[in-house]
Amino acid sequence: MSSTKNIAKNSMFLYFRMFINMLVGLCTAGIVLNTLGISDYGIYNVVGGFVSMFGFLNSSMSSATQRFLSFDIGRNDQVQLGKTFSTTVTIHFVIALVIVLALETFGLWYINHKLNVPAERLTAVNVVFQFSVWTFFFGIIQVPYNALITAHERFNVYVYVSILEMVFKITILFLIVNINYDKLILYSALLFVSSFIVRMLYRIYCRRHFKESIYQFHYDKPYYKNMVSFSSWNLFTNVAIISKNQGVNLLLNFFYGTFLNTAYGITSQVQGLVLNFVASFQNAVNPQIVKTYSSGNVDQSIKLTMQSSKFSFGLVLITMFPVVVSLKELFDLWLKNYPTYTLSFVKLALIIAMLEVLVYPIDTLIKSTGRIKKYQLALSFLIILNLPISYLFLSFGYPPVTIYIINISIVLLSMTTNIYFMNVLLKVDVKLFLRNVIFPALAIGFVLMILYFFLMNYIHFDNAIIQVLIRSGIAFLSVLILEILLLFSKTERQSIYLLLKNRFLPKTSQNE
Repeated sequence: MSSTKNIAKNSMFLYFRMFINMLVGLCTAGIVLNTLGISDYGIYNVVGGFVSMFGFLNSSMSSATQRFLSFDIGRNDQVQLGKTFSTTVTIHFVIALVIVLALETFGLWYINHKLNVPAERLTAVNVVFQFSVWTFFFGIIQVPYNALITAHERFNVYVYVSILEMVFKITILFLIVNINYDKLILYSALLFVSSFIVRMLYRIYCRRHFKESIYQFHYDKPYYKNMVSFSSWNLFTNVAIISKNQGVNLLLNFFYGTFLNTAYGITSQVQGLVLNFVASFQNAVNPQIVKTYSSGNVDQSIKLTMQSSKFSFGLVLITMFPVVVSLKELFDLWLKNYPTYTLSFVKLALIIAMLEVLVYPIDTLIKSTGRIKKYQLALSFLIILNLPISYLFLSFGYPPVTIYIINISIVLLSMTTNIYFMNVLLKVDVKLFLRNVIFPALAIGFVLMILYFFLMNYIHFDNAIIQVLIRSGIAFLSVLILEILLLFSKTERQSIYLLLKNRFLPKTSQNE
């Protein structure tokens, strides 16, 4: 019950943060796109994506950092916690230096000789590249501090900083609209400054509230080896994920130019906004899964994982489906001017998000065991297939949406892999997981497919706003009813009701 209350409280903080980010993101995205223009927006997206491709070392170490810190807190080992934190700071600093060196050599050559951008914008591209590189550098060395905040479950901090970020974003928007200077360069510079300030604030908070955040150099070779070994297997999966996300983005640039990069960037932003709902819940529950496992309560960690899978799926679906049924109208109102294929990209990307969230908690559970070698190799092999298969199909002249169809197929295979290893490593009853999670999700998906075609063919109004309200309203209520009836058990429904009642109703009215 204590862990459930913590998850609920932390979810509230993270949902509020997500709401702020989503509100600002939706309000500013259209203005940024129209201010920069489709081509420059595509340039910013492809340059930033290229830089982030070099983050595979950092990504693999980030998840290891989160896991080790949560594990030490779960065991209540303060000495080891301080040692773990300082070790991760050292490793991340080395990673940051290696990545900057790679970017300033090979990366700089690729940007100037291989990237498909207008020749007259090459100077701006190089400036954007430098700001992206150093934003990335400070982001890497900041990882242990953010991981420490998450491990201690101080999620209220993220809310306060998000309010400041909202002020920064609005200020940036005002400046790029009103200052007569190269908009792309100005936008990149301002984002770098705001990002740097935010990361320093997180670091200051850690130094003031967590005594283990005081850095002390440790050279414990076996411990370094243990941490790097864990992250090295995770490295394969992160390389594969980055190749899928940003490698495919570069393929679109190679075959179609910056206009398709803009479509891809808009799609990633919409997908990110939807996934923020899940991330808010998942970030709250992940430390609990790891801590519960590390304390020896394996059955409870498995139960949390299954419940998290259902809640994550439910959150994505109730966010995604009302958007999908009114996608064109929403985009016409939101962006007005957007590239071809954007709507198709978004619909397919949201389907991918809906499938992936079902197994995100399983990934956390498996990594809690520390036995991830075979799991990461198998998963990496499947994910990395996206890049060569996408290249093959695009070179044969298939349309750009093919990359998402390929991704959906591979996601389905990856889901099977996650479930298989959950069974092998933790002896989880696969039939129980299928019956409680997968089959209800499939049943809801089937019903919503029928509803989608009904809404598209029979619900039409001359006024676009009225059509959005009617379609999205029907979609939202339908998903809500289906999830209550099919996704959650009677006990879970009662728990949700009590949680909402205790959270939102005044105590006086509860006692009446």
